[in-house]
Amino acid sequence: MSTVKYYHPSLRFNSLLNNFFQQDFSRPLNGEQLQRLPKVNILEQEAYFLLELAAPGLSKADFNLSLDKNQLTIKVEKTPAEGEDTPRYTRREFNYQQFSRQFHLPDTIDVEAIGAQYEKGILLVKLPKKEAVLPRQIEIAE
Repeated sequence: MSTVKYYHPSLRFNSLLNNFFQQDFSRPLNGEQLQRLPKVNILEQEAYFLLELAAPGLSKADFNLSLDKNQLTIKVEKTPAEGEDTPRYTRREFNYQQFSRQFHLPDTIDVEAIGAQYEKGILLVKLPKKEAVLPRQIEIAE
């Protein structure tokens, strides 16, 4: 005859809670956990690419976008203002106070027409395609 183990739901929940607090909060953070890069979506439309970079809690002045030889760099280096209290986090899974992301742009991008805006925690970078690579209608001569 085998023994059947029974766990009362409240005991199981308490055990999960204890494990969560013991394992996650007592462990020191390593460099990989501290350096988090914001997530990026790249959407292709007929006339442009749209790069969406999720970085909540910043302002548009915090971003530095540069372009060098078809290499787009998005950089943020935000330091707390002097005298500003820094909060003591028990756990911090996102921190976009300092990061750098680089993207190699194809030759089909019109680098002179690149534009960006920051709204609702998302940096939107519009990368228009050159006119020469856009689809066009060819008319048949009579």
